[in-house]
Amino acid sequence: MTADPPPRQAVILAGGQGSRLRPYTDDRPKPMVEIPGTGTPIIGHQLAWLAEEGVTDAVVSCGHLAEVLKDWLDSADLPLNVTTVVEKEPLGRGGGLKYAARHLPHADRPWYATNGDIWTRFSLRDMAAFHAERDATATLALARPRIPWGAVETDAFGHITDFIEAPPSPYLINAGVYVFSSSFTALLPDLGDHERTTFPRLAREKRLAGFPLPQGAYWRAIDTAKDLTEAAKELAAQRR
Repeated sequence: MTADPPPRQAVILAGGQGSRLRPYTDDRPKPMVEIPGTGTPIIGHQLAWLAEEGVTDAVVSCGHLAEVLKDWLDSADLPLNVTTVVEKEPLGRGGGLKYAARHLPHADRPWYATNGDIWTRFSLRDMAAFHAERDATATLALARPRIPWGAVETDAFGHITDFIEAPPSPYLINAGVYVFSSSFTALLPDLGDHERTTFPRLAREKRLAGFPLPQGAYWRAIDTAKDLTEAAKELAAQRR
């Protein structure tokens, strides 16, 4: 049996209000916020990354200030084909994902999805191969972010033995990037949250896989102004 080729289509969930990024999101949706020093909004970096990974078609699910995002997509020189969709009424995370997926050009083929506020670089092709090897219905990228506070280590008697600045979290988290088999779309709720319904069901059935981001892969969720500042510093460091 020949393995499916890596997906060439993707959904970007770009409908969030980005309330924690105000005032940047007062006049634009979160994916349209620029990472300082790049001159390009977050979604521009995402589309470039998807194209580098072989994606030819993307569906962008819009919401908050959708017209601002659509106007930029219409005027930008994009590296792939982009379709925009707007929910007529709130469908929840799962329902919105299903609605967007129905606009993909190939319903019978696998697809990627990513949240519109993720700034990352790693091999999606490797993730797709991992997904196929495990015969998964859905695969989540998993990150291990740094804890934003300093940690304290103690011995059994309660003596402090060390201070560790911003250590890696002991837990893996959902990194907001996914590979889905074609059959996954039908499992999504028409209304509601797939992370409370579809994902737990697939986990019980051993059809949900987790792909740890490779050592050294860059990943950051852009949720606050501090995240923007940190992303700009990290990008500048990479360029030096």
